[in-house]
Amino acid sequence: MSDETRVEWREWGADAFAEAQRTNKPVLLFLTANWCDDCHAMLFDTFGEPRIAANVNDGFVPVKVDVDREPRVRERYNMGGFPSTVFTTPSGELLTGATYLGPGGFRSVLDRVRETWDSQGEDAGRVPRALAGNETPAGPVTTAIEEHLAGQLDAQWDPDFAGWGDDAKFPMPRTIEFALKRDRYKATQTLGAVERNLVDDDGGVFRYAAARDWSDPAREKLLSDDAGVLRAFANAYLYTGDDTYRETAERIGQFLDAELWSGFAYGASVGPDGERVDLTAYAGGNALAADALLTLAAYTDDDTARDSAERALAYLRETLVDADGTVRHVDDDDTETDLLADVARVTAAFCRAESVLGDGGDVAQAVADRGIDVLGDDDAFRDGPASGPAMLDRPLRPIDSVVEFADALLDVAALTGEQRYRDRAEAAVGAFAGAADRMGAQVASYGSVAARLTRDPLVVDVGTPAGSDLHRAALRVADHEKVVVPDSDRAPEGTAALRGRDTDPAETPAALMDRVADTVR
Repeated sequence: MSDETRVEWREWGADAFAEAQRTNKPVLLFLTANWCDDCHAMLFDTFGEPRIAANVNDGFVPVKVDVDREPRVRERYNMGGFPSTVFTTPSGELLTGATYLGPGGFRSVLDRVRETWDSQGEDAGRVPRALAGNETPAGPVTTAIEEHLAGQLDAQWDPDFAGWGDDAKFPMPRTIEFALKRDRYKATQTLGAVERNLVDDDGGVFRYAAARDWSDPAREKLLSDDAGVLRAFANAYLYTGDDTYRETAERIGQFLDAELWSGFAYGASVGPDGERVDLTAYAGGNALAADALLTLAAYTDDDTARDSAERALAYLRETLVDADGTVRHVDDDDTETDLLADVARVTAAFCRAESVLGDGGDVAQAVADRGIDVLGDDDAFRDGPASGPAMLDRPLRPIDSVVEFADALLDVAALTGEQRYRDRAEAAVGAFAGAADRMGAQVASYGSVAARLTRDPLVVDVGTPAGSDLHRAALRVADHEKVVVPDSDRAPEGTAALRGRDTDPAETPAALMDRVADTVR
């Protein structure tokens, strides 16, 4: 029993649902996060009320779930924010749910759930549409996808305050990166709003702003958000050469090292008070951080960023990634493995390491191969293995993570020269192409991957080692979607060549830039 509540919480897992089956009671799932103030408040104010705790203990099987530790539970039972208060049948099907509930509202919901359960039992449960096993809206991958999503940059643009949408503003770093190549004004205006309103004095990035004008920020800082925003600022520096973008990226990196580095890996979050720090090291978050820091190092020769990235990669390689490509979510014997988001991000991070450091391609390929084998679901990918309690065995194909993995597979294809990775990426993107005309700027990264599939990729084969002048010049080619292959046997020794382009190999950095300029005119 927790000190903050009198509720007798069970751990997430098959045992809790077996108990619910045995006792014929509904399950109460309380989805919480260390960084979430409202979650802590509900634990204290609502579940700390003795009569509520007694009713919960008597009539339900209560399960508290850390959504960072159990991302597949988060995706299946999230009620639109955290905390999420969810009631399910003993088989895990949904009865009802809400976000934060004070004592009065919670009592009312408890009464309604009990009445529903007593009168209908398991028949009252339902399966959300996303988990019904329906086929994805497949279609051909064409240039129309990129064109539509580039149009959404205009359609959803906020001309008064920057960013996209007319409600709460999220940093949306992948949308910013999509815009950097297609509408740089909107990308840089949004980065300016992010820097002014969401980047704290210590360099940490607030999760989002509650108001359209970027005011009233949610002050928690998550590693995944910080890493994504760091990379977006670094890529803005690549395109513009404006030192303010580089400086902001460096400040975010300094925050990561000062506040989230545990001594062996990056922790997950800092709470809104700045004092509640979760140093749990998750695979996906550390991979994102390594990717972002190496991106910054590639463009600036920042030794601190490179060293920090190498330490995070070492932790992944030594602790969370097995030789056969299995990725563990966290260093825990009971943790889930082969989660799509982790697989995608680890693959991408080690591809970046191969491009920037000349080391990591073997890990990227092993993780990619296992991800394809374990998570393949027709053309798309599942969010994890098709097993687990409650609704975890039902297929969920999250487009964001599918896109991340497809993007990483294109990097693997470029590094290895193996077409099968590109083919698998195209199949995954095509699994959602039938719905592309209904997508908005929030999933603009889908347009980025589609664009990479519908044009010749920019791959720079460098016949010199990582760190050479020619290699460093290749990394600075102003296209953040390019892939650089150091020590490549596809380029004559001492030169750099643009793969598949009708140009002579370049022997100097200046000649390489000329070759690139000639091919994109």
